[in-house]
Amino acid sequence: MKFAPVSNNRRRAGYTLAETLAALLFLAIVIPAVVEALHVASRAGTASIRRAVAARIAERMLTEATLYTNSSATQSGTQVEGTVDYRWTVTRENWVQSSLPLLTAEVRFLTQGQESSVRFSTLGHPVDAIAGSSSSSSSSTATR
Repeated sequence: MKFAPVSNNRRRAGYTLAETLAALLFLAIVIPAVVEALHVASRAGTASIRRAVAARIAERMLTEATLYTNSSATQSGTQVEGTVDYRWTVTRENWVQSSLPLLTAEVRFLTQGQESSVRFSTLGHPVDAIAGSSSSSSSSTATR
């Protein structure tokens, strides 16, 4: 049985030390960049979720102030969602026309160690119409 002689000119299968070191260097650069990008994306997602929750709270408080409140006082409170405190304030001030109140709901919250806020505004019911409807209904019940 004869064996074929091994040729020194023929390259053996496998990676050289230089190729392996180059691949390791590439991974050492790419992996931290990818991890940092995932971390930034996660923080942006958390901020977006908190902003959406704050918008929902502001919308609800503004709706309640529009429907149920006709005082000129500022209302405020805190709502806890999960581990986050959302501090809300609803203010009522005169708009261009004094009979139309401008209602503004602002919700403040912490995200990434910084205070952020969401603010919604709308025009409320005319103050005279609310006062007139309540006085007319009370006078009509008194005459019955």
